Order: sequence, then C-alpha cells, then structure tokens
Amino acid sequence: MSDFVVGVLLHFQGPGGIYGPSCQAVTELAIAELNAAGGILGRPVRAELLDAGQPVDRLRRRLGAALDGGRLHALTGWHTSAVRRAVVPLVQRRVPYVYPAAYEGAETRPGLYVTGEVPSAQLFPAIERLRAEAGTRRWFVVGDDYAWPRGTYAALAPRLAGLGAGFAGARFLPEQGASHAQLAATLEEVERSGAEGVLLLMVGQNGVRFNRLFARRGLHERVVRLSTLMEENMLMGSGAGATANLYSAGGWFRSLATGEALDLVGRYTAHHGLHAPAIGAAAEACYEGILALRSIVERAGSAAVAATDRSVDGLAYEGPRGLVRFHGNHAEQRLYLARADGFDFEPLTAL
Repeated sequence: MSDFVVGVLLHFQGPGGIYGPSCQAVTELAIAELNAAGGILGRPVRAELLDAGQPVDRLRRRLGAALDGGRLHALTGWHTSAVRRAVVPLVQRRVPYVYPAAYEGAETRPGLYVTGEVPSAQLFPAIERLRAEAGTRRWFVVGDDYAWPRGTYAALAPRLAGLGAGFAGARFLPEQGASHAQLAATLEEVERSGAEGVLLLMVGQNGVRFNRLFARRGLHERVVRLSTLMEENMLMGSGAGATANLYSAGGWFRSLATGEALDLVGRYTAHHGLHAPAIGAAAEACYEGILALRSIVERAGSAAVAATDRSVDGLAYEGPRGLVRFHGNHAEQRLYLARADGFDFEPLTAL
C-alpha cells in the first residue's frame, strides 16, 4: 500500500530556525505514533520535510513541483504567516492544509484548517489580566514586519481601550533580522514613550536578540514583556538573566502539569532521549497539526478537500492540549498566561 505523504513546512534557517530541531524531533514522534496506530486511512504515513526558511520563490517552486507530481497528500508544520500566505494559492483545494501556528486570524479559505491561537482568545484576555494584576496599561508594540505582527496589531487596536489599556507606540523591524542600531533605537523609543509593557511580536532569534539587549539596558527590571510566541528554546537563547518580567500566552508550555502535557513530554523523552531539544510551543504545535490532520481526514473518510471541508466543523479530539474542538475551520482549546522563570515557564492562570 502506498504511503500517505504529509508535507511538513518547518524553518531550518533564518530567525525561525531556532525552532527547527525541536519541530523536526516532535514530527518524527508524531509520525511514529500514527503508524503504530494504523496510519491515516489505513495507509502508512511518511513526512516530507520542506525548509520554510528558504527564499519564498524557491519554496514555492519546490512545493509546487511536489504537488504537481502528486507526491504530497496533505500539508502542515510550523511556519510563519508570510510563508502561509505564499503557499496557500498553491495548496488551496488540492490537499488538506492544517496550519498550527499562532497567527493574526481571519483565514477562511477552503482546505485550510487552523489549530493555532488567535488574538481574540490568546492576547486580549492576557492584556486584560496584566492590567488587573500588574497595573500594565501603556503598551509599546515591537514586531517583525510581516503579516502576523501587523495583523495582530490591527486586530488589537480597536479593542485596547475596552481592555483598560492604550498604546504608547509601535515599531516593526525587518523580518529577517534588525541591525543592532535598529534595535537600540527601538529600545530608546520604548524608554521615551513611558510604556509599562512591551508586546513582543518577534519570531525566534529576532526575539532572542531583543531580549538580550532589553536586559542589557536594564528595562527587564521595570517594563513587562508579553509575547504570544515566546517559548522555551527562545528562553534558553535569551539567557536566564534576560527573562525577568517576561510573560507568554498560549495553549502549551513544557511545564504544564496536566496529564495530557506530561504524557507528551514522557513519550517524547522515551523516543528521543533526555537531551532532545525542548518541546516548546512551536514544536507542540507541529504535533497538534499532525494529530488534527489525521482526525480531519479520518472523519471525512477521504483526503479530498471537498470532503474535509464538509466534515471539519464540530470535529473534536483529545491531544496534548486537552480537548480541541473545531468551529468552522478554526480549532478552540485551553489557553494559559505564563511567566518566565529562568529557562522555563510558570503557568499562572487559564485565559
């Protein structure tokens, strides 16, 4: 019987490359578990990894050739919104595409199923909670200059006053990495603005560099940072001294004490050993994407997009995040606000 081949788009270079090793490792675990349980539609599953960090034109050519040749039966993997927007026109209506990353929201195109967090569920309640508990009202947005940070900012702008907060300023920096001078100028602007909090919308190594310089200027002692993408690999890259007053909001943290989360960490460690890369939010999202893909296709009884589109609404399954349920093409799950504690996160409250 021929393999069911899942194209897995992961960043192995560029700012998002910090997530690559853990995303690949957890993908290997997910595929092994799927095959041990009978695969997808009774077929063995194989992953074909594609580097989402390569130039977009090259990625589109390679992905297009794989789709045209019938080599891929579905697509998933953690990658940025810039990559998603570039590849959706190639994928749409051809194979099911599960997008597992936190993103700016509002995707409704056929064949695209979203398991990542959106600002209304992830960011709005976190800002409201920090206003109530830490008194953080004036926020400065620092983000990479592409769809996810700008879209999140646009979604937040009309709601901020209703959350008891306001903007002190915003700065969007080059997606492939700001210069030292650009980062320093941004931090000076944050200081002059009187902001009590920084909403950090930066990917991977970009966020790491920002955290290091932020702490070097002593801002970490008096200004809160909130991210919707900060995860354990980024904490390790930033250094324990740079993570004071740093919060993250999302559906997964390695330190979650739920049975489902502990089970995944235990299986991952048994599969890869104690020294495997940390399962951060991006890696767990990859696992979630593969699990959702299997659930969608199995429920539809087919990998044809017309069938998966008809059957996805109302789909529910249990995974590392607990119960996940689809409303339309978007999944809903438990979300948490957590505070960095050295190289890990301490979950504080459900959102």
